[in-house]
Formats: sequence, C-alpha cells, structure tokens
Amino acid sequence: MYPYYTEQFSHEERQLLSRYFTNTDKPVFALVNLPEVVKGALFARYSRSPKSLRRLFLDEFVEDLPKEEVANQFAESSWQRAKQLYDRVFVEYGDDSIAQLGGVHVACEQASNLLTKVLERGRLMSYLEQSTRYINYDTRLENGLYRYWRDPMILESPLGARYVGELDRMFDTYADLLPKMRRYLTERYPPSGNLSVLAHRRAINAKALDLLRGILPAATLSNVGIYGDGQSFEMLVMRMRSHPLPEVQAYASMLLTELRKVIPAFLSRVDQPNRGEAWIKYLSDNHLAMEGLAEELLAGEGEASASEPYVRLLSFDPKGEEKILAAMLFPYAKCSEEELSRVVAAMSYEQRKAVFRKYIGDRRNRRHKPGRAFEASSYRFEVVSDYGSFRDLQRHRLMTIEWQPLTTDLGYEVPSGVVEAGLADQYVESLERSRKLYTSLFNDFPEQAAYAVALAYNIRYVLEMNAREAMHVIELRSQPQGHPAYRRIVQEMHRLIGEEAGHRLVAEAMYFVDYTDYDLERLDAELRAETVSQQAQQV
Repeated sequence: MYPYYTEQFSHEERQLLSRYFTNTDKPVFALVNLPEVVKGALFARYSRSPKSLRRLFLDEFVEDLPKEEVANQFAESSWQRAKQLYDRVFVEYGDDSIAQLGGVHVACEQASNLLTKVLERGRLMSYLEQSTRYINYDTRLENGLYRYWRDPMILESPLGARYVGELDRMFDTYADLLPKMRRYLTERYPPSGNLSVLAHRRAINAKALDLLRGILPAATLSNVGIYGDGQSFEMLVMRMRSHPLPEVQAYASMLLTELRKVIPAFLSRVDQPNRGEAWIKYLSDNHLAMEGLAEELLAGEGEASASEPYVRLLSFDPKGEEKILAAMLFPYAKCSEEELSRVVAAMSYEQRKAVFRKYIGDRRNRRHKPGRAFEASSYRFEVVSDYGSFRDLQRHRLMTIEWQPLTTDLGYEVPSGVVEAGLADQYVESLERSRKLYTSLFNDFPEQAAYAVALAYNIRYVLEMNAREAMHVIELRSQPQGHPAYRRIVQEMHRLIGEEAGHRLVAEAMYFVDYTDYDLERLDAELRAETVSQQAQQV
C-alpha cells in the first residue's frame, strides 16, 4: 500500500514542474535550475502556506521567474569531469570537505511530527517547517483524508481501524473547536480605533491556532524545506537509515533517490558495505545496545509519571562570568589567558560590569549579537514542557539537545484560554482519546505508538548551550509574537542564569528579553507585515 497522497497536476503543469523539480508525484523532491534568491523566497513562503511547494511555485512564483531562467542542464562532458574530480579527491583520498561544496534545496512533504524532528536534527543545515501556528488543520485533502500519517504496519494490523477512527475524531474535535475559539477571542479582544481589520483577524486566528494545537497528534503531517551541503545530507540519510521508526527509514530511501538526481557523487558512500552501511550498522547497534543497557540498569528507577512543566538549571560553571570576561579581553591583550584570568579574578564588580558594557556596546535590537567571548561558559537545562513547545525549541541548532521518548506518561496542561472559552471538556476528552489509543498501540507498536500522542502532552528533554546561544534563544523566543508556552520556558531560563547561577552580568546583557504578557501575541507582527506589504505595493 502506497501511504502518500499524490497531488494532481495538469499535463502542462507537470511539464513546467519537471524543469525545476526532480519529480512531480512524490513527497520528496529537490529543486533544480532555479536562482538561489527564488529558492530562498519560495522556502520562506512555504513555511506560512498550506500549499505544497510545487503548487505554491505554480500559483505564486512562475510569473515572476525571468524568461531566461529555463532549464539548462550541464553538458555531459562537464558533468563527467566534475564527477571524476570528486571521485579522485573524495573517494580515493577521503577529503570530506569536498562534500561541503555542493548544496541542494530539498522539500520534504507529508512528514509526521516525529519525522520532522529527525530531519531537523543536523546542526549544519537550514530548515523551514510548516507551522501549526499559521496553518489550519481543520480541512481534509482532496482525497477526503485528514492530514496525518497512516502508518502501513498499524493499518494492516487489527488496530488499524481504531487508529484511523480515533485520529479522525481528534481532528474532528479540532475542526469543531476552531470556529468557536475564534468567536470567543473576537468577542474578548474586539478591534478598536483605527486598528486594521485584516491584521486583527489574522492575530485572532493565530491565537486560536496556538490555543488548540495541543489537540493535534504527533502523526500530524508537516512540510519541511531543507538546504544543506552534500556532507550534511550524507549524514542525514545514514542517521535516518539507522533510526528505529519505519517511517524514517522509508523516507531515507526516498530522500537518497532524489539527492542522487542532483548531487550523486556526494552520496556515493552511503550504500557501500565498508563505508555507509558499516556506519549505519554502527549507529543502529549503539542505539540498541544503549536501549538494552538502560532498561537493565534503570529498571524500576524513575518511572515516568504525570508532571507539571518545569525548567531546571542542571549545571553551570561557577566561574563562567570570569571566563567570559577573560575571553572578552583576550583579543586585545598581550598576555596569556592564564594571566588574564588572574587579573579578572581581582576585579571589582563595577570593573567587571564596565568590561561587559564596553564589549556589548550599543545594542539597539536583539540582532546585534556580542562577540564569541560569550561562548566561554555554558548552561545545561532540563525541561518538561508540552511537545508543541519542544518542537519549536528543538530547531535551534547551535546547542546540544536530547529528548526522551514521547509518551502520555507526563500528563498535559489545558491552556487557560481554552478553559475561559468554555471548551475544556471537549479539549480534555480529545486528549484522553489520545492517551487510550497510545496505550493500546504500545505493546505491538512501541515506536509508532507516539503517533497517537497529542501535542499537549509533556515531554522531558535537556538543552545545553553556551551563553551566546542562550542570549539568542532567550531573546528570540521571549518576543511578543512567541507562543506563550515557550515564552515561559525561556523567561525562566533567563531568571535561573541571573539568580541561581549568579551570572548577573550575563543575564543583564540580554537586553531584549520580554517578560510582558500580551493578549494577542501576533497583533503587532501582523500590523508590521501589513505595513511592509502596503509599502511594497506603493513602490
């Protein structure tokens, strides 16, 4: 059984698409023969649109494409020369850096929320994911199905009918509550004064989606745009092939097929017995060995149970601020870092504060990032939060993040807005349906059972980041337009750095952390977007 929906295009559309996409009928495909600026703009629009990338291209980009941008493939002789060079340098001599010189844009569609986390795990790649904060999931596809992953193994089992029935009911509940939530929010936050009606409507919709996304199961499908070099894609494919989830393994094969149409030489090692296959076996064997050992050593210890969301600072360097200060001065000094450390240790608090202020300079917005001295100290946090918030934080790549399996064991929270709107009973009923289905699936399908878990359920994970990355994450994710759940997480991180770690100067350097509560988080952003759009039209 083929588990993916095939989008329909006319004969003329398929001809046009075949110039710029490696296929017109599969959920994984690469972009070719397009200017980089078009690829970037297309992926940016992709993250906010319910359309597939190919349909988005046809509807919104084709007319703006310069006429001279028609498919021009390499001459066969040029292609062969490039491949020969690669084979000689990379395969024979093992220079992995060659594989960093060829990049490709790939669209990964109809990926479950479990698969998207695997796709986005690599540090050295760029991602844009379709967001549950902007996309409604209350409508069905042209084939009449809701957008969630139908695992072939589950569907072919005695639990298949129940799986589909229960997930359909979860989506039905979401579809039923969404207009009710919009009406409630419109009544509670009516437009006032000269406020743009369109911006207000968009802000209301965004808040309604924020409040209700917890009903959606992890099986919910998403689209991910990826840009990366050959080496990063090689590692991604091997990591996916070693993964225990069948969906991930099958997707790896599709991904490899499409990549080989664009950068075949860079993927030549993946299925070589003494190269890629050996590496894949190494990763898989290690996973199974650690899984078994952990089960043996930790039997009966720390059994998962319902837990309130929390953020804990697990570890930090008590001398972290001193190390940052020494690193700030190092490029401008003529002595060793050891000598600098002695000087810093003898400084008064006011002297240290003066160094911080000079180094940070005149930060006028959060995009003005101080230098790499802030990388001299790190923080490790343990977080229990809803899976929806985890999804947003997991995509930050310049940190170490590890997470435990997604289950229903850690419970959930009902958003206060859902309670105030009088919709809590249906919301909780849907989450309980998720829990019961997960429990029924787990014995026969321990990996796939997580598909049934709603995004409102909590998951435990650790985040370790240096102070420079902490500044970026905390300032960005605390902004007014951020989801309230992850805003609370990063606000608590900021407090712990300043108070529990005692790194007051580091915390004070994060000028743009926002602790204010907002009624309509997206309203200002929607107003700015509308202003920019109007200015662009005038030009």
